[in-house]
Amino acid sequence: MPEEVAKPTDDSKKNLWSQILSDVQNNGNPKLPSCKQVLVLGDNECGKTTIVAKLQGVEDPKKGSGLEYAYIDVRDDYRDDQTRLSVWVLDGDPGHTDLLKFALNEETFQHTLVILTVTMTAPWSILEQLQHWASVLADHLDKLKLDVDLRQNRRQHIVKMWQEYVEPGDELDPASPMKRSSRTFGEGEDGLEEQTSLPEGTLTNNLGLDIVVVVTKTDYIQTLEKEHDYRDEHLDFMQQWIRKFCLQYGAALFYTSAKEDKNCDLLYKYLTHRIYGFPFRTPALVVEKDAVFIPAGWDNMNKIRILYENLHTCKPDDYFRDIIVQPATRKTINRETELLAEDEQAFLARQQQILFAGGNNLQGPRLGETPIRSSPLGKATLDGSKVVSSPGGEGVLANFFNSLLHKKTGSSPGNSFVNKPGGPESMDKATMRSDAAAELDRLARGGKKSGPSSGSGVDFNASDC
Repeated sequence: MPEEVAKPTDDSKKNLWSQILSDVQNNGNPKLPSCKQVLVLGDNECGKTTIVAKLQGVEDPKKGSGLEYAYIDVRDDYRDDQTRLSVWVLDGDPGHTDLLKFALNEETFQHTLVILTVTMTAPWSILEQLQHWASVLADHLDKLKLDVDLRQNRRQHIVKMWQEYVEPGDELDPASPMKRSSRTFGEGEDGLEEQTSLPEGTLTNNLGLDIVVVVTKTDYIQTLEKEHDYRDEHLDFMQQWIRKFCLQYGAALFYTSAKEDKNCDLLYKYLTHRIYGFPFRTPALVVEKDAVFIPAGWDNMNKIRILYENLHTCKPDDYFRDIIVQPATRKTINRETELLAEDEQAFLARQQQILFAGGNNLQGPRLGETPIRSSPLGKATLDGSKVVSSPGGEGVLANFFNSLLHKKTGSSPGNSFVNKPGGPESMDKATMRSDAAAELDRLARGGKKSGPSSGSGVDFNASDC
């Protein structure tokens, strides 16, 4: 007779459901961690605040000093969960490097991703800035009392990430040649992948930190081409040096432009992929010179050598600043200084002081006096230096200016001429013009008699009257 199948008891059913719930609780989708953070390093004016604002979705970034703190809201629609990603921005002032201890320390080391920022508006200093901030970061880590095993585990994690990198789209085809070529570690003669070694120049400076190099303001490349005669050769020379640096530190590379919104959203997606494990399907982008993207694990020296083909007037190992030369005079945007015209009366008073230096019997123009107008009377060329040096012309000039500025009336020598319509002391404009014309005629006749040696320094053309 066939054996009877044992029916599950209530206890076995209860145990089965308990096991399922336990497995879901232990192996299910965990919530997003809240301890993750990003540390942004770079010189001043390299776009650190702007790129953080782009990641936050803020249109009006606020720039601070010292060590700034911000956060980015991260949401996982698949898990229906959200968290805050902390962001620390260190000022580019070398005096503020001591503040690093508040952002990167023994507790936060394994939860930190570092962004090194440089700007395309100063391409000649890109390599120096990257090396400087990498050195600052390495020196700071050496000062920390990090657990030896923890740091070694982090270094192994970075190595494993490079060794196991797979080009997006090749995950389902293990035999894909693109997949095999995209892995950066070598292959043995038997076709087995040797995961114990790394190729040339890879992770020679493994800090145990996830690093992303961001080149900001790449829209300035157009200005470099127009105003500084940059060619594709210069851009390829810069890119191959930057990619060599990224290869040494195991860093990803982004060329971004907040002005033209290039690669900013892609940078956000890549950060959430590296920090929280979100899906990421974008392959490396090396075609557009101002929107380069190279994920960590994709690059190697063979791919970098492709750029050598475009280097005709320089060599790949040439000194960076010998090829990317800083201009002697760099154009800066300055507001033009506003020029204010001098008051007419003040100008005439200053000219009178120059002409009559040493004379105390003349009065300057007063408010309400008729200003001098040269057009109805004639042309006059004043040379203050000549007037002062010639003692013979002061009296003639004094009479002329007094007739215009200080026309005396009646028996009151101190009264200024005031045009009061209908008053007894008013003077007709025609009378004033005739007096001035008569004065010029007298000066012209006197000039003919005295000849060119009069030295008054004032040339009146009577024909213009």
